[in-house]
Amino acid sequence: MAERQAPLQAGDKLTFLLSLVPFLMDHDRISVGEVAAHFGMKPEQIRDAVRLIGVSGIPGETAQYQHEDLFDISWDDFEENDQISLTHRVAIDDSPRFSAREAAALIAGLQYLSALPEHADRAAIASLMAKLSRGASAAPSQLAVEASDTDETLSLIRDSVTAGVQIEFDYLNSRGERERRRVDPLRVESLDADWYLRAWCHLREAVRTFRLDRISAPVVTAEPITHRAGDVGLPDTLFEGSDDDLTVVIEVATAAAPLLADYVPEGAETSERDGRLRTTVRVSHYHGLKRLIAAMPGVAVVIEPPEARRAVAEWAAAGAARYNDSAPTGG
Repeated sequence: MAERQAPLQAGDKLTFLLSLVPFLMDHDRISVGEVAAHFGMKPEQIRDAVRLIGVSGIPGETAQYQHEDLFDISWDDFEENDQISLTHRVAIDDSPRFSAREAAALIAGLQYLSALPEHADRAAIASLMAKLSRGASAAPSQLAVEASDTDETLSLIRDSVTAGVQIEFDYLNSRGERERRRVDPLRVESLDADWYLRAWCHLREAVRTFRLDRISAPVVTAEPITHRAGDVGLPDTLFEGSDDDLTVVIEVATAAAPLLADYVPEGAETSERDGRLRTTVRVSHYHGLKRLIAAMPGVAVVIEPPEARRAVAEWAAAGAARYNDSAPTGG
């Protein structure tokens, strides 16, 4: 970046100073040359700005500037070694900060996101986590996201995206059928507790959605990817219907209706009464319907067809029986 020759105007100088102070706070000790290179300015302009920061601050209760009301730097290090190190900050440290618990929660979330293949810039995420840790009101708790059975699959998907090659795996669909699929991974998304891969399937020659916990024996191939997310028009909804889908009438609490948005076909008839919404959903198999209803206990009820009600009722009864079987008996 070329160095600026002309002096900064008043507005530009203020903008620069407002950017310089946070930059210096992110670096415990940094040379004038490094700062000049970062901002594309002459080293002497940086020195002038640092000297100005050293006499800047906010007056105290007496409306007069005291030593603690001004920024301060390590002047000896600055004059002798051309190094900048802030030793006292004014007002900035009084700004609202995340609590240790809030920062820990955000850092854990960022750790989780960094594992997903679409977040390729993991260096930026790591930098953000470091800033959250430094900027919290207290040291955040040391949290780590627990590994899951899908982590290995996620890692291989990330590797295939980075290398620009296809990935191959065995897939168990909702009907219990297992097929070997070769795909170009496009996007990883979550719905409730499940993770899904949206990819171009070379067997079906179309975009398909795969649930990660039904993927087994994944292998990164040497075959180049032929479809990328920018080349394929991905629909807004996670699930696309097919002619083989089953239609089920469900009654759900109105407030929870958005949770079914991906399952409700376009143009579905709905009716609302007493805080309950009745609508239709499409599922590929009643096994998938069981999981959907189980994720909304006391909120959603299957109305029809009878075989759908029976499938869900029998599955729930089998689950309740297992609890009863494991209950301790009296002596």
